[in-house]
Amino acid sequence: MRRTPLRTLAAATATATLALLVSACTGTDSGGADDGSDAGKEVTINFWHGWSQENEVKAITENVAAFEKSHPNIRVKLVGNVSDDKIEQALRAGGRDAPDVASSFTTDNVGKFCSAGVWLDLAPFLARDGIDPVTTFPAPMREYTRFQGNQCALPLLGDAYGLYYNKTAFAAAGITAPPKTFSEFEAAAIKLTQPEGDGYKQLGFMPTYHGYETIPSHYLGQYGATYFDADGKSNIATDPKVAAMYTWQKGLVDKLGGFDKLEKYRTTFGEEFSAKNPFHTGQVAMSLDGEWRTRMIAEANVGFDWATAPFPVPDDQADTYGRGYITGTIIGVTKSSRKQTAAWQLVKYLTTDTTALVNFANAIHNVPSTNAALASPELSADPNFRTFIDIARNPHSSTTPASINGGAYQVSMRNLGYDFEAGRQTDLRAGLAATAREIDEAIDQAK
Repeated sequence: MRRTPLRTLAAATATATLALLVSACTGTDSGGADDGSDAGKEVTINFWHGWSQENEVKAITENVAAFEKSHPNIRVKLVGNVSDDKIEQALRAGGRDAPDVASSFTTDNVGKFCSAGVWLDLAPFLARDGIDPVTTFPAPMREYTRFQGNQCALPLLGDAYGLYYNKTAFAAAGITAPPKTFSEFEAAAIKLTQPEGDGYKQLGFMPTYHGYETIPSHYLGQYGATYFDADGKSNIATDPKVAAMYTWQKGLVDKLGGFDKLEKYRTTFGEEFSAKNPFHTGQVAMSLDGEWRTRMIAEANVGFDWATAPFPVPDDQADTYGRGYITGTIIGVTKSSRKQTAAWQLVKYLTTDTTALVNFANAIHNVPSTNAALASPELSADPNFRTFIDIARNPHSSTTPASINGGAYQVSMRNLGYDFEAGRQTDLRAGLAATAREIDEAIDQAK
């Protein structure tokens, strides 16, 4: 799957729409693991998902066909290329065509799905079928599929973020290995940068927050920031890791030519998900990106040698090297479904069957979302892809926590980043304090 950094902004603006669903949903209110309405009976369920590319649709269709073969009483009607907004509208309207099972690429919506009750808490189903989430799913994926004790979603493949680097450019610059710490990364980025006129012939790395995937949450994945304290209040003004990240990023912006020069160069980049991506074209020698990029680069036949590695970590956390930011697709059973037993069987199969997960991961080049699938020998042996498997398995890897108003807190942090890197906000401490208040006020309002 392919996700852009703007997904959090889209998630943040959907809060009002989702709030309407609290009173609109119908169906069983038992909250149990078996509504008794469809167990063993011939039944058809609706599964709505967002995949749209030919290889993706083929892969999910094949997985569903395998499910139907093993569950002959259940038929699945697939509806693809569906956005969260369309799912929300369908749940509001209800009726026989509304989804019984829904998936989303936006993990930031989990807090809203769970708190609004539009997706069922799956904990009773997991317990009934003897599935332990702690041993089944990697910790970051467990975290982004639940909110305040409500396991209203499960992970269905994931994304891990790491470093892409131009081996040809590295060799020309005399760099023999990918950087592991931020000081090594900074030195490499400077060494790889080749100024030309008022721009660059080659830039070592594009660090600005308007860059592709270089957003605060992805950088903070290398620090292990927590975002909220035990009381659910924003701790970004008191967690030294957050200030350290903003300071490091701003320092790198300045050392690579300054914000204005970098932003001018950025306007020459092609679209992120095209053959004109600046890493593909050689405009940047290093890039922060997800595992899906490995397939895209291979298909683009770029004119240089390249490789992947974990993204570097702060020097004072060198022992955590190998970590990365994790996100992914989520799937759940809708509260309005009157066929929840059958719906759960599909969700369970897609999210816990090792063969299904490995086949799906290999087909669409995403990271599997169970510990068993991550350890499968049937996974792609491509070493550039295996980098991301190792990142997903790393115990230090992390994600962004769910919030009742989705990714609004990440948008607030990004807005601070825009101001700080551009020099519009010169007092980072004051900026973090103001942003923390903004985050808390928005969450209080959402409640």
